[in-house]
Amino acid sequence: MLSTKSNKPNADRKLRATSRALPIALLRAREKTMAQIRPMLAQAGVTEQQWRVLRVLSVEGGMDPTDIAERSCLLLPSLTRILRFLEEDGKITRTRHETDGRRLLVEITDEGRALIDRNAPLSNEIYATLESRFGVEKMDQLLDLLDELANLEL
Repeated sequence: MLSTKSNKPNADRKLRATSRALPIALLRAREKTMAQIRPMLAQAGVTEQQWRVLRVLSVEGGMDPTDIAERSCLLLPSLTRILRFLEEDGKITRTRHETDGRRLLVEITDEGRALIDRNAPLSNEIYATLESRFGVEKMDQLLDLLDELANLEL
């Protein structure tokens, strides 16, 4: 027996078009942005996740792994593997916190900072190109809106 329901996609599910779905739009924008950055990371010999960790440490200074995970948008188990590699590669150090021996303090080394410093001009150039094509005002507005969205209580 044939169904009397419409054969049109999404007719009975009421899903919005993928062109207007926030998660998909965010992924498209991320991929478009990262396509500009990935060659720089490959040339620097680091992964996206390693770069994020080094960037956070270079800007924020030494911190606890939980804080690094939050600021670099990584899950703690993934961060643990990344920190192990970065330490073995001489880019970071991990030491016991001076007042709480149960906590770790992670810091970027001179070698890690040098990697960031060597790539900062190209990173800034990529960002400037994005800003010039998208518009400085729109970029600021987008970043403010994304920050507001990220901080919503849902």
